Amino acid sequence: MQVYADNAATTKMSQTAINAMLPYMERVYGNPSSLHSVGQEAAEALQSARETIAQCLGASPNEITFTSGGSEADNQALLSAAWLGLRKGKKHIISTAFEHHAILHTLKKLEKEGFEVQLLDVGPLGNITAQQVADAIRPDTCLVTTMYANNEIGSILPIAEIGAVCREKGVLFHTDAVQAAGHLPIDVKAQNIDMLSLSAHKFHGPKGIGVLYARRGVPLTSLIEGGAQERGKRAGTENIPAIMGMAAALKEACEHMEANAAHVTHLRDRLIEGLSQIPHSALNGDPVNRLPGNVSFCFEGIEGESLLLLLDSKGICASSGSACTSGSLDPSHVLLAIGRPHEVAHGSLRLSLSEWNTDEEIDHILAEVPWVVEYLRNMSPMWKDLISGRKPFIL
Repeated sequence: MQVYADNAATTKMSQTAINAMLPYMERVYGNPSSLHSVGQEAAEALQSARETIAQCLGASPNEITFTSGGSEADNQALLSAAWLGLRKGKKHIISTAFEHHAILHTLKKLEKEGFEVQLLDVGPLGNITAQQVADAIRPDTCLVTTMYANNEIGSILPIAEIGAVCREKGVLFHTDAVQAAGHLPIDVKAQNIDMLSLSAHKFHGPKGIGVLYARRGVPLTSLIEGGAQERGKRAGTENIPAIMGMAAALKEACEHMEANAAHVTHLRDRLIEGLSQIPHSALNGDPVNRLPGNVSFCFEGIEGESLLLLLDSKGICASSGSACTSGSLDPSHVLLAIGRPHEVAHGSLRLSLSEWNTDEEIDHILAEVPWVVEYLRNMSPMWKDLISGRKPFIL
């Protein structure tokens, strides 16, 4: 049996998305900027997709800009807000210590350009409060940027409350909703979100396409010079097949969100209950306020990479954290941010589920993970030090 449990890294494309893309590869292949009928048919499709995505987010179609994915959308949101702040003499940015690297690396870039970045402590459960944000905002704050839900440990942040604070204080609020879109309800107007990033391949759409929502009146700076596509906010001919696939996938995900969440939450809770029985293990993140499909554990005395390789040999596809940093030997910055020591953070496992996973697959995971953990511990000098008493257990 093969079990794909790495849906936070990417998802399998849905047949709905594939079917939506095919006509725009085979028949409606025009450039939407062209004036002839083939081009205008593509332009009509582009507008239709924009309207579909806007409806899913509670936005207006002209507030939707298509990008190459979540990372580009994050970069454009942060750089646009920073450059707007610079013109107003505001150079203070608030974020959190466990953001995706698309955010953190962009913030590092802005620090080198003279901006002051304040990263809020996320505590042992991996979350922040609106009060923390309110306390951190200063007269020179130009942006608050927080993820909607964490990609590694699944914590869901209080986005509406943070948005209300930012709106009251007149500070732009951006949220990286890459892990939330299609899985959690989003209403950008009700939640006072000024900018939001999402990526299609996290909800069964194609890779290489995403969205940056920017509230009307929030100016975006184009990162790419060229043509006047996307109302001059993102140069380059639009990828119509991918955009159509994304719109279809997001619409389908939103229409079935409640049923999908109930099914995936049931599977998630079975995994959490079963894996918690492994001695010297710990669940990462909030046990209740977390993404429906996210399960993140640390197992003391083992290395995450060995765990992943052995699980793969058992037919289980998982990760030890973000797929974007899987080549790194450093422990996850997310786990360090919630207070896990380096030696514990190295032994992490993330299982991320979708509505296509089954109870039988959960049975298989629960049969194999305890065996693999025990096998690795029996080979580990670190584990021998722990059970002999030479080093104290942490978990």
